[in-house]
This record gives sequence, C-alpha cells and structure tokens, in this order.
Amino acid sequence: MRHGPRFIDLFAGIGGVHIAFTNAGAKCVFASEYNERARETYIYNFKKNNPELFEIARSADSAEMPKFYGDITKATALMRKGIDPIPDFDVLTGGFPCQPFSQAGLRKGLEEARGTLFFDILQILKTKKAAGKPVKAFFLENVQGLLNHRSGDQLTIQVMERRLKRLGYTFAVYKVRASDFGVPQHRPRLFLIGFFDHEAAKRFVSPSKKKLRKGTLSRILGGSVDREIGWTLRVGGRGSGLHDRRNWDTYLVDGIPLRISSVHGLRLQRFPASFRFPPTVTETQRMNQLGNSVAIPAVQAYAEALLKALAH
Repeated sequence: MRHGPRFIDLFAGIGGVHIAFTNAGAKCVFASEYNERARETYIYNFKKNNPELFEIARSADSAEMPKFYGDITKATALMRKGIDPIPDFDVLTGGFPCQPFSQAGLRKGLEEARGTLFFDILQILKTKKAAGKPVKAFFLENVQGLLNHRSGDQLTIQVMERRLKRLGYTFAVYKVRASDFGVPQHRPRLFLIGFFDHEAAKRFVSPSKKKLRKGTLSRILGGSVDREIGWTLRVGGRGSGLHDRRNWDTYLVDGIPLRISSVHGLRLQRFPASFRFPPTVTETQRMNQLGNSVAIPAVQAYAEALLKALAH
C-alpha cells in the first residue's frame, strides 16, 4: 500500500514545523515536546486533524507506546535497549534547543544537557538504519550562532557534520532569514538538511526568495509602522522599551508605542488564522512559545524543496 511522505516532529514546540511540513504534503506520525504548556498548545491544535498522533499503542508486553512523547530521551533510551517505539518514517525534523548555541544562552553547546539532545537525533537515525529502514532525510533548525560555536578545539557544526556523514547522510547548511520568505521579521536561522540517498541531495534545489510585500508589518500591527521588517521574536525579556538596544517587542505605531501581543506574534510567525492557544496558557507563556517557534513560510519553502527531491 502506497502512502505519502511521513515525518517526525522532534522538539516540536507548538507545531510550526508540523504545519510547514503538513502544508508541503507530509504527515506527522510521531512527535515530542518536553515543555508541558507547549504540549497543551500542540494537542489543542492538532488532535482534531491528526488524532492518530495522540493514540497510545501497547507493545507485546503491554507497555505503553505513545506517539507523542514529552521526553525524547525516554524513547531513545528504549532504542538503546533494542526496543523501537517510533513508527517508520521518511523525514526527521527538529528545531533542537538553540539556547546552548545562542548569544542569549551560556554557549556551552554539546557540553550542555540540552546540547546533547543532538545525540538523541543520531540515535534515532542509527536505530532505523540498523533495522534496514534508514530515514530518507533530515531537516534541523537552529540559530546562526551555531556556526561559530566550538566544542573543545572543534567547531560544533563540524562535529555534527562528521557524525551525520558517518551514518551515510549528506550535510548542507543554509542561512535563512524569515524576511526572505515574505515574513516581516528578520529571524536569521540555520537550516541543516541531509539525505541518505546522495542522488536525492543532488536534486535538492534551494527555494527562491520571496519579496516581502510593502506595508505588511503595518497591517499586522494595525497602523503605520516606521519600519518594513520587524524585530526577531524572542523568548522572555519583555518590556524593555523602544529605546533599549535589546528591544524586540515594542514598535512605534501611528506615533504611539505599542507592545506586541501573542495575537501579533502568531501573525509575525505566519500561523494560520485557525490556530489557537488553550485558555490554560498565559499570555507570557504564549509569547515564550512563539519566540521558540519558527517562521512557517521559510520552513515550508524548504520542506517543499526537500520532499520534491525525495519524490523522484
């Protein structure tokens, strides 16, 4: 029986990558997100259209086998014991935690617990390959600070590249700005993409940039704004004000300072109009979740290109 491309959504946040890859034609068959409030938002928005993702199967010995994990390390721990709780899939996606590599974090990289989550990605790829069902491609997202971060005397990105190539994957790094894909915020990011089939890698074509429509930021904020491209949404540190060099959440709209809300944040990340936060999630938590999320059009453009390369 033929099926469309399947992907897993690791470090899923509130589902920006989920939406992007689903829009590109793939189906999510497994996900994980550690933060409890982000999990609530994820379930609130995706359970209706993808109920199978939230079912809990049982193994031969009656152990629970969820498809939506809170802690991905529990799944990879089972893999190390010879038990594979993850359904077979085609593309691994993951916006793995960026704090270990960002200017806002301690920049400890792979030495920090969150940084070692990269090795859980490797474990999943390794397990599927050993079972004769190698994952066809991966899409990883992180901050651009990753490029200059060092693990000991080596660049962290080089350690990652070497480990992935050792498993048989190609490895390519793309510098992407959300504003290059019609989103009115800078949001510079790295997309790390690789294929198990090296011919598919040759077929991959980076998507063309899309012109940002004039006045988009003004429409989102409901008045005339003195800039075309907004600040990059961040996690925490709100309320610094217009004249603070760290300001990212306050704009001059029709000459009056406006501190953006989660309603604006959803639009800045280009979440669909149907997307909602559950009532249990506070405004501060909503802004944090949006700051941790992705600019959907940028991810979707690369998702479409990736799936097209696999389709031949």
